[in-house]
Amino acid sequence: MIVYGSKQCPDTMAYLESLEKDGTPFEFRDLADLAMLKEFLHYRDTSPLYDAVRARGGVGIPLIVADDGTLSLG
Repeated sequence: MIVYGSKQCPDTMAYLESLEKDGTPFEFRDLADLAMLKEFLHYRDTSPLYDAVRARGGVGIPLIVADDGTLSLG
């Protein structure tokens, strides 16, 4: 599982803490890294999952990419 988010985002940090507590393996991709931000923006700008987020001007993190490629919001 890959988690895109920001260390400045309370929702992202709470989600990461819950994964760590449960012992769930994950790779964190911090949006402070420009390459990671570009990857995230591709998902946000092309996925129907983000239609409502874009409509309200939101960011939509954390983004979870499951091992099978399924996207969900944390």
